[in-house]
Amino acid sequence: MTSKFLRALLATAVTLTFPAFAQTGSGAAPTSPATTTANPPAATPAPAMVNTGTRIGAINIEAAIFNTNEGLRDMQTLQKKYEPKQAELKNQNDELEALKKQLETQGPKLNDDAAATLKKQIESKQKLFDRAVQDAQEEFGSQQQEIAGRILQKMAPMIAKYAQENGYGMLLDTSKQWPQSPVLLAGEGVDITKPVVDIYNAQSGVAAPTPSGAGAKPPAPKPTAAGTTAAKPTTPKTGETPK
Repeated sequence: MTSKFLRALLATAVTLTFPAFAQTGSGAAPTSPATTTANPPAATPAPAMVNTGTRIGAINIEAAIFNTNEGLRDMQTLQKKYEPKQAELKNQNDELEALKKQLETQGPKLNDDAAATLKKQIESKQKLFDRAVQDAQEEFGSQQQEIAGRILQKMAPMIAKYAQENGYGMLLDTSKQWPQSPVLLAGEGVDITKPVVDIYNAQSGVAAPTPSGAGAKPPAPKPTAAGTTAAKPTTPKTGETPK
């Protein structure tokens, strides 16, 4: 496995998840997941290794990163940090929904001026809320990207070494599912995500964090109904927002 492989691995866009705030009616509620794509920083080239393997394997890079003890710990910390913002956005959303409900129920009874004033108030608060949601998403996503990039920097050489020692000549990233990914099928028999996570945990020396709420340790990636490896790490729960 050559240093070129390591640089390519680190340059690969890693699908990251961060909190999104799904539309509930015409207002947004900070509860449902979304995804984004991050580009981890390039690593210093590793010493060249000869790759003579012929096996083809698969690894869910996203799940590998966030299933490590370090990834779980750091995401718990990040989620805890954003709990006040989550509560703030929920309060804004509740207030906005109350005004919309008021317009819906009292609108026909209001005179034109009162109805117009209420509509403008809703419009103004909606814009402020949408902007606050976007800012929160971007800030959270940026910090989650930093966590993923830092862990991947250290994980990439371990992946390369594992592939060399176990005869893999090609590894496919199953972080995304087909058709977003060119990988149509990747059964459990070729998936090396768990052993890579185990190796990383052993070398990092980071103890497994105590599960707490959204920071609970996610299950290992499971095959989908079509047999592909699911790319759904659950810390955050595929983008679950802090609670």
